[in-house]
Amino acid sequence: MQNILPSSTDPVAWIDRAVKLHPDRAFILTAAGRTYTYEDMHVLSGRFATALAERGVEAGDRVAAQVDKSPEALMLYLGCLRLGAVFLPLNTAYTVAELKYFIGDAEPQVVVMRPDDRAAIRAIAKQLLVPHMETLGTDGDGSLMALAKSCNPSGFVRFDGDTDALAALLYTSGTTGRSKGAMLTRANLASNAAALVDAWRFTSSDVLLHALPIFHAHGLFIAANTMLACGGSMLFLEKFDADEVMRLLPLATAMMGIPTFYTRLLKHTGLTREATAHMRLFVSGSAPLLADTYREFEARTGHAILERYATTETLVNTSNPYDGPRLPGAVGTALPGTEIRITATENPALLNGPDSVGMIEVRGPNVFKGYWKMLEKTREEFREDNFFITGDLGKIDQRGYVHIVGRDKDLIITGGYNVYPKEVEGELDALQGVVESAVFGLPHKDFGEGVTAVVVMAENAPVDEVGMLKAMEGRLAKYKLPKRVLIVPELPRNTMGKVQKNVLRDLYADLYN
Repeated sequence: MQNILPSSTDPVAWIDRAVKLHPDRAFILTAAGRTYTYEDMHVLSGRFATALAERGVEAGDRVAAQVDKSPEALMLYLGCLRLGAVFLPLNTAYTVAELKYFIGDAEPQVVVMRPDDRAAIRAIAKQLLVPHMETLGTDGDGSLMALAKSCNPSGFVRFDGDTDALAALLYTSGTTGRSKGAMLTRANLASNAAALVDAWRFTSSDVLLHALPIFHAHGLFIAANTMLACGGSMLFLEKFDADEVMRLLPLATAMMGIPTFYTRLLKHTGLTREATAHMRLFVSGSAPLLADTYREFEARTGHAILERYATTETLVNTSNPYDGPRLPGAVGTALPGTEIRITATENPALLNGPDSVGMIEVRGPNVFKGYWKMLEKTREEFREDNFFITGDLGKIDQRGYVHIVGRDKDLIITGGYNVYPKEVEGELDALQGVVESAVFGLPHKDFGEGVTAVVVMAENAPVDEVGMLKAMEGRLAKYKLPKRVLIVPELPRNTMGKVQKNVLRDLYADLYN
């Protein structure tokens, strides 16, 4: 089937070309059976662009949206692209107090919210002098939808400016300190989607099962942009549900997800080789995929999950190969056009050799423009040769595969020795009865930091804290062994499945006092 990816470095070209080549092809299919063709997408995104223009939005203005996932919410994003506005998606779990910071910092021309949230957010918007507030629901309802329906779909000034202009503002998770707004350009989005279309062999015949949120780079840019770029279709689920995924899987050719999706599917009796025989590709990202999950999924289905590495600031940097060995625990090699290097944490001027752990740095057309209103922070995070310092620790093996070891802030220095949590977690996860683990440092009066592990155990597991520590003796240097192993029912995670070690650090801050 035809790969329609245009050579243009602006994502609006995808919309124009797709609607010209196949206006009647499905762009989005919902679980409820609704179909939005490429022509529908073109018209509705144009109506949203016109509606925003009527609210005074011009190229470069921010449009903030805290709305539930729906085809209309995605069309709003595309309308912003066509108008040249900067789209700011906000996590639907953010509280009113949290929204105050993001809205105050981004200074949007329009804030779009769920209909039920209008009263709660109005006070903030009024206090921050937001010019316009609109609502958008999941059933074609809301004030913005009503305005859009009355608008001419071509009644706006189409953006025809520099591809280096901002397309989106994504705030980092803010696990430490103040959240930072990552400025992603139109060229960032276009170049990364083009690279993924080629790397993962997407064509216009593909149907992606999309169960990710669209307030995050994974669901909005890595998934939706890639399908738009190749002219394919999406099965749009409001959220992940294993039963619903298995029901719709026969209609799909590919799926992108987070590790939690795959662990939940492994609990579903319907997941078999026969049920997945038609599938072309399963991709995992946003959080580390356990090697056991990778192996069990391959044993059950015959499919090797393709793991890749991305950050909010850079989108996808590396990927396991489409053709060739996909290694559990590795995130593959750099995408074409993207450069990856490992620098020594003690002396960034020195490059680390194969299998040496250091700071992962990235350079390429996918790398963001900088942090919103944070010039000094932006300077700190870039080297003089334009490599971005990701804050992730990793290594590159002899075959060129990147392995993520952890975050730089997660590095534990105990008694003057460096301990990489990933190494300790690997030993813990290999023990019989351990489902998963999280290792981090806590203040310790004798060692500076004490290596601490929090572990989720299977029912009737054969080992306890003492047994786990004894089992790791001889496998890890003594200074790497946890001072304590705490057993919990589950690990705290954010909406994308990442373990929140900051929550664990706060919870057990006084453990060694």
